[in-house]
Amino acid sequence: MIEYIKPMDIENRSFEIITELLGDRKLDPENELVIKRAIHTTADFDYVDNLAFSEHAVTKGLEALQNGCDIVTDTQMAKSGINKTILASLGGEVHCFMSDPDVGSEAKERGVTRAIVSMEHAARLEKPCIFAIGNAPTALITLHDMIKEKKIAPALIIGVPVGFVNVIESKELIMECDVPYIVARGRKGGSNVAAAICNALLYQLRR
Repeated sequence: MIEYIKPMDIENRSFEIITELLGDRKLDPENELVIKRAIHTTADFDYVDNLAFSEHAVTKGLEALQNGCDIVTDTQMAKSGINKTILASLGGEVHCFMSDPDVGSEAKERGVTRAIVSMEHAARLEKPCIFAIGNAPTALITLHDMIKEKKIAPALIIGVPVGFVNVIESKELIMECDVPYIVARGRKGGSNVAAAICNALLYQLRR
């Protein structure tokens, strides 16, 4: 017989199961909640090994959020999945420029992806930003280029695009940059993972 679990208890029980299944595997306490949230979202324990963190990336992300930074995503799906109530309570908001008409027209005119133009638009934001990229490798490549050209200084890059073309390479480029990052090495990732990592940070700052 299937045990009935109250809705409010389902997430808690899920994290208990994740902890049980991890067994003796020890996680870095700073990164533990991010890793477990990624596993919770995907039911994929590969994220224990796939997620790469620059030094104190989580702490730096939390500090940026506490100081009211914004979040920029490359999909509406990621945007919809991020807890905007907590973010707003900290003074931040989520941006996704991918569907903006001017982004689409400029991308078509230049013969480039919307993701490239979206990141260029994001560079014009006056506030510090966390970039949560779950779909477009070209977004990461553009961020890399703008960082090298000193056109942008992200508070944190969450680089977790999923797929096959330039996915691995774009993630490795971000890991070469002198900025805080959380990257899912390899081909795995997705907008849901990008949102989950944002929420793993935001839930620690819930007021």
